[in-house]
Amino acid sequence: MPAVLFTNPAGQLSADPAGFLRATWGSQPRSSQDVKALFEQILLQLQRQQWSRILVSQIGMQPFTPADQQWIAHDWLPRAVQGGYRHGAVVVSADVLVRLATAYITTHVQGLPLTYRSFDNPADAVRWLERQPKSAG
Repeated sequence: MPAVLFTNPAGQLSADPAGFLRATWGSQPRSSQDVKALFEQILLQLQRQQWSRILVSQIGMQPFTPADQQWIAHDWLPRAVQGGYRHGAVVVSADVLVRLATAYITTHVQGLPLTYRSFDNPADAVRWLERQPKSAG
């Protein structure tokens, strides 16, 4: 059973016993502060656990704002990779606006040692993630 590490209006972060983080985005309204706080907790926990893998569930998620997209792509992602982030399994939303916002972010990983895969099914995402190295080392 994953242990809850952090919760706010943006979503919840938990540690999976298999050695990866689970970031589950919420469906309620959230502020940019909430989004940034969740992402900063993700980075902190990646470093604390020395893990490189994240399972991201975007089912029911609200789209990122353009400002949040910019911050994630240009500020957070490079720091996360420096902190050990290497593999992201994203369970995608049916909402086309969420998919577009995510596509903007994932296209900005070029040149970074980071691999994203998108999934419709959480079980498929977990299976793929479990085949990836647990740590960046």
